[in-house]
Amino acid sequence: MNLKEKVHSLPLTPGVYLMKDSLGHIIYVGKAKQLRKRVQSYFNNNKGHSPKVVQLVRNIRDLEYQMTDTEFEAFMLECQLIKEIKPMYNRKMKNPLAYSYISVREDKIRRQLEVSYDPGPPGEKLHFGPYTSRSTVERALQGIKESQRILCSNPHSQGPLCLNHSLGLCIGMCGGGAALEAYNRIIDRVIALLDGRDLSILNDLEQRMNEAAERFDFEAAAKYRDYTGAVQALLQKEKVARFTGENNNIAVLEPVDGDSIKLILIKGARIIYRTALDLRHMDRGQLQAAVHSAILEQFAASAPEDTPRISRHTIDEAQIIYSYLKNSSGSYLIVPPEWLAAAPGGPLLADAVDKLLADCLEQLEEVD
Repeated sequence: MNLKEKVHSLPLTPGVYLMKDSLGHIIYVGKAKQLRKRVQSYFNNNKGHSPKVVQLVRNIRDLEYQMTDTEFEAFMLECQLIKEIKPMYNRKMKNPLAYSYISVREDKIRRQLEVSYDPGPPGEKLHFGPYTSRSTVERALQGIKESQRILCSNPHSQGPLCLNHSLGLCIGMCGGGAALEAYNRIIDRVIALLDGRDLSILNDLEQRMNEAAERFDFEAAAKYRDYTGAVQALLQKEKVARFTGENNNIAVLEPVDGDSIKLILIKGARIIYRTALDLRHMDRGQLQAAVHSAILEQFAASAPEDTPRISRHTIDEAQIIYSYLKNSSGSYLIVPPEWLAAAPGGPLLADAVDKLLADCLEQLEEVD
């Protein structure tokens, strides 16, 4: 079967496709809600493709695929295969240096904000991340420092005021005194911003953008727009890290087709259990009992883990899980540990499982 025939014979189901070159090497891994339509898109309308995709298509000589029951599982499988195979065209996820951190380092003179590829040992210094785009991190920090006037050109020593002070970019903490006290208050606000506790710096950037637009200074407005977007991207990543880093017990129910639904149990950023439930052979009570029993057994058997922060090795899975739960039509339930401690699960878990199942079956009816 040639490549064209293989593409045409692909199923219209979720899954992962693996593109191969003339030597049989896997050069790209992708996911799809409908495999045939997604793969066909590479070979159709190539005028709209990016140079990277055009080059990829030129090198495709064969392909494999793996079907999944749901689109969510396709996302997770793609992530797993990219990390295992490291295809040449999946460079963003292949390169471990794509992940950056913001650290607050205790200097001899004053605290410093720095960007690094490695946060260092736990507890050594305060850090945020990982972030998947170093350029976004650097642009966000540039905007924060510029808007708060802490862009010092002499950051590691104290003495005469630096050149940036004369340009209005530094409040003068390099000279010590009251300015250094003000600087420390600003650093506290930056930490609170990255923690999601205080958005005043982000609001300040948005105000500067709007003021520049009102006076028709479109160059400055565009600059502050970019700064604002970069900071918002960092805050989104921190939400992902905090949500998944809490090591939540998450139960997901997702329709597969008219005859079955998929139960997926997640611990933090890791799938620990999955099973298909056949609607043709199980009534509502049996479905509820199966979900309830799986939650109790699997989460109770999963030992608590100390995961204070998402690492660069789990950020992709964390992003997939977070985005799916927040944006998709799937039904999910976060199971507090105290529900598992009650025997046998307690009424709160039973009621929550009943609602989870009801939501999933309602979605199934809407699809039909």
